[in-house]
Amino acid sequence: MRAPTAKRVLELPKERREIIESIDSLRHERNAVILAHYYQENDIQDIADFVGDSLDLSRKAAETKADVIVFCGVHFMAETAKILNPQKTVLIPDLNAGCTLADDCKASDFADFRSKYPDHFVVTYINCSAEVKAQSDLICTSSNAVDLINKLPQKLPIIFAPDQNLGRWVQKQSGRNLTLWPGSCQVHENFSEEALIKLMLKHPEAEVLAHPECQQNLLDISHFIGSTSKLIARACSSDSQTFIVLTEPGILHQMKKKLPFKTFIEVPGIDGCSCNSCPYMRLNTLEKILTCLLNMEPKIEIDETIRIKALSPIKLMLEMSR
Repeated sequence: MRAPTAKRVLELPKERREIIESIDSLRHERNAVILAHYYQENDIQDIADFVGDSLDLSRKAAETKADVIVFCGVHFMAETAKILNPQKTVLIPDLNAGCTLADDCKASDFADFRSKYPDHFVVTYINCSAEVKAQSDLICTSSNAVDLINKLPQKLPIIFAPDQNLGRWVQKQSGRNLTLWPGSCQVHENFSEEALIKLMLKHPEAEVLAHPECQQNLLDISHFIGSTSKLIARACSSDSQTFIVLTEPGILHQMKKKLPFKTFIEVPGIDGCSCNSCPYMRLNTLEKILTCLLNMEPKIEIDETIRIKALSPIKLMLEMSR
């Protein structure tokens, strides 16, 4: 059993312990690495070989020596791992773990959109399908979007897709005029401004941390805006002891593990319930990880022509982000 897993496993019910022990055994047998996004359930984060945001996970996928990658995230993330590792087996515990942001930017519609701006350089957020990546000049993540845009020539016209909220924030931070695809993430669109203000009044000492995929009215009253990894780093470096966090609540697990003496509060949705967990991220479970390692399914498969086209803008991102 892996050392990071062992201590917490002892605290779990017997059935969960047995599942994790079986995963560890198969992970060793298959020479597999388990990558997990911050939005995964707590137990998955705890057994993963690496937990991170989209940029971190892309780097780990590009660097891994494993024969098998089990990607605990959503479909576009596993696709990115396959684009970078065509000779490796890339598994996703649940093939239905999609993304509304990616699904709402269909390749054919995006091609029509691009055709209206033939002179534009296309910067696409990693939260999109392989087919859309293949139509892009540069991929970005919320961690590096501003830095990458700032590295492009000032006079270069730019399309930014598919998240318009992230695009507006990047536009504001960079001072660049971006042509935005009108997409958004259902999780980050669902936060209630009224609930946030009530929490701020109840906890006046709290620092508000927000992901840039949130709507502008929420970003306007937040104290710090950044990607998931930057939100965690901010919580670590800040003198504040209480934080109100505007992103998928899976991130709170890592925050609490790193900073058990600090308080982290999630924000309710528009309908008043605390239900901003991404339903697609949460389709992955320990049981499904075990099943996919047993059966070596479901596998991520990508048409080679699409893969090669999508690889170029991802490699450019990794090179520009060094």
